[in-house]
Amino acid sequence: MLVLQIVFNEISAAEISQLDTLEQLALLDEFKVSEDDLAHLEDERFGRIARDGRVLYRFRSQDWRFYFEVLEDHVMVHRVLHKNTFQDFLFRSKLPFSREDEELAQSKQFWRLIEEGRNAQAT
Repeated sequence: MLVLQIVFNEISAAEISQLDTLEQLALLDEFKVSEDDLAHLEDERFGRIARDGRVLYRFRSQDWRFYFEVLEDHVMVHRVLHKNTFQDFLFRSKLPFSREDEELAQSKQFWRLIEEGRNAQAT
């Protein structure tokens, strides 16, 4: 089983660096993505968010959400956000929680967050 390179862009690296070292290590230990995982991105561990031909995946780890893209030779993490960030967003928008990924796919605000991450330099 080959473990792929996981690249954090500047924004996602800054987001995770705000955590204490032990919490960072615990989160990163959970967020291991292998080629086998990429073949099974439809299982319950991953959410799928698609819009205009772009596909991002969500991985839940403790109270955090990793939003990432699968590229040819690596996984690019665009954002690492606390779960309350999106719960607050969903509550304010009065969106149903059971359809979180579908609703995020339609949210221009969510895609702006991702675009900020995409435009950030890889760290």
